[in-house]
Amino acid sequence: MAGCGACGSRCGVLAGVTHGMSAVSIPYPMENTVLDNPRLLLWISFGLICFLMWDAWVTDYGPKPQPATPAAQSSDLPATPTAPAEDDLPNLVADTPSDTTDLSVVAPVEAAARSERVRVVTDVMDLVIDTAGGSLVSATMLGYPVRKDNPDQLITLLSDQGGDIFMLQSGLLGVDSPAPDHRATWTTARNEYRLADGEDRLQVVLSWTDGGVTVRKIFDFSRGSYQVGMTHQVTAGSEPWRGAAYSQIKRQQRAPERSFFDVDSYSFTGPVVFDGEAYEKLKLKDLRKRPLDTQLSGGWMASIQHHFVTAVVPPADETVNYRSRLQSGDIALVSAVGSAREIAPGQTASFNHSLFIGPKLQDQLKLVGPKLAKTVDYGLLAIFSEPLFWLLKKIHGFVGNWGWAIVLLTLLIKLVFYKLTETSGRSMAKMRKLQPRLKALQERYKDDRQQLSQAMMELYKREGANPMAGCLPILIQMPVFLALYWVLIESVELRQAPWIGWINDLSVRDPYFILPLLMGAAMMLQQKLNPAPPDPIQARVATVLPIVMTVFFAFFPAGLVLYWFVNTVLSVAQQWHINRVIERES
Repeated sequence: MAGCGACGSRCGVLAGVTHGMSAVSIPYPMENTVLDNPRLLLWISFGLICFLMWDAWVTDYGPKPQPATPAAQSSDLPATPTAPAEDDLPNLVADTPSDTTDLSVVAPVEAAARSERVRVVTDVMDLVIDTAGGSLVSATMLGYPVRKDNPDQLITLLSDQGGDIFMLQSGLLGVDSPAPDHRATWTTARNEYRLADGEDRLQVVLSWTDGGVTVRKIFDFSRGSYQVGMTHQVTAGSEPWRGAAYSQIKRQQRAPERSFFDVDSYSFTGPVVFDGEAYEKLKLKDLRKRPLDTQLSGGWMASIQHHFVTAVVPPADETVNYRSRLQSGDIALVSAVGSAREIAPGQTASFNHSLFIGPKLQDQLKLVGPKLAKTVDYGLLAIFSEPLFWLLKKIHGFVGNWGWAIVLLTLLIKLVFYKLTETSGRSMAKMRKLQPRLKALQERYKDDRQQLSQAMMELYKREGANPMAGCLPILIQMPVFLALYWVLIESVELRQAPWIGWINDLSVRDPYFILPLLMGAAMMLQQKLNPAPPDPIQARVATVLPIVMTVFFAFFPAGLVLYWFVNTVLSVAQQWHINRVIERES
């Protein structure tokens, strides 16, 4: 990105702020007050943006408490006799959307006195199912360590151990019929299931029987997939059976930690609900003030966190009642209850929900539910971030390395904006050439600001220089840079991805600060190619800026620093070429 060459205080944009941070040039002296120096305000604004990004990154990648060892990693799976509280059972709503009368479950199931743990191991997950309710109570992500330098400590999404509660509960709610909710006791053939080599599918079947009604809860796992099919297969007894299936995400909802800058939408952790068009984040304060209670079809619910998601997707053609509530102050329960159905005596019917428990791999998310890939939270710049990620992924498919993909993406972006930045660069080169004459005018009219401005405008017109030509590239390219920032930190595909040599994880800072230092050196070189600011204050800011930016970027993800460094080097090469052309033309 080329700088905004010497456009004066009339330019109301972040002049001189570039991907390589070009120098700023002011055509006439400015007052020594902040209000009379809008460009200084813009510099400060950009600095605040950088600090915000740094603060958000530290919030996500800074040291965190070590999680407890998940139960799924132990061969001795302990029982958990503690039963959930009564008020965590969702209500059943009649099958017509206009009827919102709550119907009581006729025969509530007694809490189980003892439960057993069933371990399920696929090629990508290590899960635990509790037979007390058939709930998923632990899900360890194989191949996704918390830190790359400690591959044995894996990410665990679900847990009913320790201080943080996070479970995926499910069951049936009966209308004048016995039904197993998530407090019922299920049985299974064995306590461990593994996806064998050469097999692509694994089924885990839990069973429950009462009053002649038989229910089989079937979990379906596939090789390489984080999608889990869940089916409640109900066989009615001698009487008709009427009821509905539900799923519920139960999670301890912590209040966000406040920092100097409150990045409220960044790396949101908690429940979300999709209504068919957009999804809503259910923050703790919202759950207290405005509990969710809505009926819709084609939606889904999930609990998201940085890079990972746990989602429930009911059938798209079924009207589902979504509700949220708080239990014990900070435990959020979000439930999806389907419409009630009747099963004739002796007949069998199935209730299906699709689950997704794993990293936010966008290709897989798109196959599970409508717009489930929106859980990859690119924020307000998603309109730019999504195509940038698509292009970055295409390049990665060709080169096989995310670092080189970033380099090639930077080159492509530079080519797209080449003509735009060339116009800006030519203006910068002309302004640089005019610097001695501008200084002479400033000396001549130092006591007459109006005459100075008129003389400068005449000089610009005579020499064909446009001091504002550099502003447009900044305005256009800054959203692209910020969008790429979100792509690099939010896309799990780039998590812990290596590049070359010492950069073995593009999602964390350069361990030896080599890339930030190279970037700072490139910025200093770029400053020498651009017109120097005549204003002493701005000259000092321009001198210190590469050092400040180097310090900021020292703690940014290496992938983002790589992008900024490559872009700065390309900007330097482009400006050097334009300067030579302008010199030959004169």
